Amino acid sequence: MSENPLLAPIHGITLEDYSAACAKLGSGLSEEDVAKALGVEVPVWQEANLLWPERMKQDSSFQIVTLFGQYFGQADQHPKFSNPAPNASGAGNANTDRIKSDKDFYQELEVARSVAYEYGLDGAQWIADTYGITLGDFQIAASRWNEQIHKDLEANFEAYTAQQQAYKAKYQQQFAQAQGGNVADDIEF
Repeated sequence: MSENPLLAPIHGITLEDYSAACAKLGSGLSEEDVAKALGVEVPVWQEANLLWPERMKQDSSFQIVTLFGQYFGQADQHPKFSNPAPNASGAGNANTDRIKSDKDFYQELEVARSVAYEYGLDGAQWIADTYGITLGDFQIAASRWNEQIHKDLEANFEAYTAQQQAYKAKYQQQFAQAQGGNVADDIEF
């Protein structure tokens, strides 16, 4: 048992439960499905969903936020949420599995998402439409790869940056072609 009283379950919903539930909501699970998985009524879930963020605000040690991120990244391993999102397609499931097991795939799509925003698209929706990967699953992958990416950066900043620039150039070209070119492409100096 933790010594931090802010980590006590809320209506029986632990921080680990709450973190996994948030990840699954982002993956397309409904509040009704979340409540059912947790074994509580929807209003009980909704109140816990209001109170856990309040506790995060009260926790000056940042222990709750740190654990939330850790548990969020492990949502697929939570016993109450072991089944995939009900609306995931077969292709989406394969890509969702891949983004969680292939760091390079995650990094490429992270850059693609960012470039999509630069071209006025909803990058998260573009990832969902193109690869069938929900925002929640994308965030789970981000949690999973974050530490390794920081180690890669420290080990070889130049190689990391070169790969990011290559991904960026690839998607800038792709999105520019899809939109009929860049705004300044026909300007001659």
